[in-house]
Amino acid sequence: MKTFKLISLDVLEKNGDELINRPIPLNDGLIINREDDDNHWLIEAYMDDNQKEYFQQKKNENREHVLQVKISKETNEPATMMAKIVGLNNIGNAINVLFIGTLVNRRQDKVEEMLQELIQEGYQGEELLRLFKKKNKIVEISSN
Repeated sequence: MKTFKLISLDVLEKNGDELINRPIPLNDGLIINREDDDNHWLIEAYMDDNQKEYFQQKKNENREHVLQVKISKETNEPATMMAKIVGLNNIGNAINVLFIGTLVNRRQDKVEEMLQELIQEGYQGEELLRLFKKKNKIVEISSN
């Protein structure tokens, strides 16, 4: 197993035709490559307990979530993961959230999915390009 420092964590959520990028303020965190046959990664995100309600709701959904994580240093490109919450623990006035998931090539998968949908809807040429650019927009929201 290899362990790395978790620098940032964002949760991606679908809102209509857009992906909403919700940055999560971290106090600390680790990400561990389990190096198992399924290529699982374990993420431990340590944060203030004001995020507890949000993550409890996500845990209750009992499904995988799309995350973007930065590992080791802020200048690294974010990695996209599909991960499920497997633990949520109180630690004083903070919480830690444990995820287990796998890395994905979100950009390639998302591009193919969006283009396929637009083509099936009959769009082509300049109109296809305009709608694709509009759908591919990621909007930043506050984490409060």
